[in-house]
Amino acid sequence: MTLATLMVSVDLGAAAADRIQLAAGLAARFGARLSGVAACPVPIPMPVGEALLLADDLYASEEERAREHLAGAKALFEREAGGIAARSWHAGLGSPSAFLAEQARGADLVLVGRQGPSDGDPGPLGVSAGIVLMEAGRPVLAVPPGLERLDARRVVVAWKDTREARRAVRDALPFLAGAERVHVVAVGAEARRGGAEGVVAYLSAHGIAATAHLLPGETLGAADSLLGFAALEEADLIVMGAYGHSRLREWAFGGATRDILRTTPICCLASH
Repeated sequence: MTLATLMVSVDLGAAAADRIQLAAGLAARFGARLSGVAACPVPIPMPVGEALLLADDLYASEEERAREHLAGAKALFEREAGGIAARSWHAGLGSPSAFLAEQARGADLVLVGRQGPSDGDPGPLGVSAGIVLMEAGRPVLAVPPGLERLDARRVVVAWKDTREARRAVRDALPFLAGAERVHVVAVGAEARRGGAEGVVAYLSAHGIAATAHLLPGETLGAADSLLGFAALEEADLIVMGAYGHSRLREWAFGGATRDILRTTPICCLASH
């Protein structure tokens, strides 16, 4: 398996340039086409009284501002991904998350920014990793701020015997095939019965050497246990299934999924 098409979310936040560089590095590594994607909502004025006559002018002004944001995002993408000849740009007016999820039909992997509490405001072009994960039908790579390269030499697979985790392992095969070390890690009281050894055998059938690890998880919790193990092994990529459900038009994640997506210091490939 390989990655033929990569798609990166482009916004005007401080972390966007590094994210594009990381995406461009992966595109070069896999010989893939790289697409930059951005969308900007246009606020609809709600005029009353005499201001009703100015509604069209107000909307035109907001649309012009949105197009200026998109032009800035395109310039950023072209500058940071300039070394990739096979690249394309996709922009639209509307919800950034919905537009990216729609465009993801043409991607093998979608790259978005991590959404931590101290990661800064990506501006009006910022996307929700949750919406993209749940609606795109593609694996999503969450990239923390400050990372401009992903080697994926040491990979931690967060294993739980679910459909989402099985899909994540399969989606990550292009990365796992090039890794120096792959650790399949199950956490919690049910870890021994979770089938981690079966995943190791599955990866072996694909020519990938991996080891299984069972962590108790009672003291730290699943997310902290996984992140602590990844730090101990000097891993640079976590692979996991994303567990969540729709609630009032927003995506509510399970605790480990939410915590890892918000705090992971390394890239995280998640599938739903």
